[in-house]
Amino acid sequence: MKLHVLRVSEHAAGVRDGAVLSEEERARCAAFVREADRDRYRVAHTALRLELAAVLGTDPAAVPLTREPCPLCGGPHGRPAVPGNPVHFSLSHAGDVVLIVLDGAPVGADVEAYPTAAVVAETVSALHPRERAEIGRLAPAGRPAAFARCWTRKEAYLKGTGAGLGEDPGTTYVGSLATPAGIPGWELTDVAAPEGYAAAVALALPRTGEESTP
Repeated sequence: MKLHVLRVSEHAAGVRDGAVLSEEERARCAAFVREADRDRYRVAHTALRLELAAVLGTDPAAVPLTREPCPLCGGPHGRPAVPGNPVHFSLSHAGDVVLIVLDGAPVGADVEAYPTAAVVAETVSALHPRERAEIGRLAPAGRPAAFARCWTRKEAYLKGTGAGLGEDPGTTYVGSLATPAGIPGWELTDVAAPEGYAAAVALALPRTGEESTP
């Protein structure tokens, strides 16, 4: 597995020309009102193209990207992919942080800034009942970090399967405690992130006779 954690503020100035982005990506970037959002998008998608190009042995601007069919409805909005899946990848960004992971097996990644206590109170009901109970037992000051830890695991898993938030996030238990819960067929791992952020990766485990490549 190849994993990269980047700070937007350290890379934004060098990618503002969007040279390696596709026309569609440049249009999406230009649609953001705030420069900070445009910087975040450019850094994330430029870094992804550079990493994929290194694996594929091609020019970053020439990396072909598509969407797999959604596993829930079959629509063309499933997991982002390189046609033929010579490498699997996942991209996430929040605030000043970008997380990119590549592997030979399906993978999902997510990074989130710690939410406010008010946001936790408003959204904790979306979690699995056991996760809600775990967070509810914590002192209020500890709930934002626990919620972010739980949510990044959940999003990483759902991005890995390709279902995304089309699947009820309260269905699968991933846990909010220090160690991620086990999910059949998947390995959840917390990723070291800058202060005030949580991050996680979900990797599909190889079936018998298969082996994931880095």
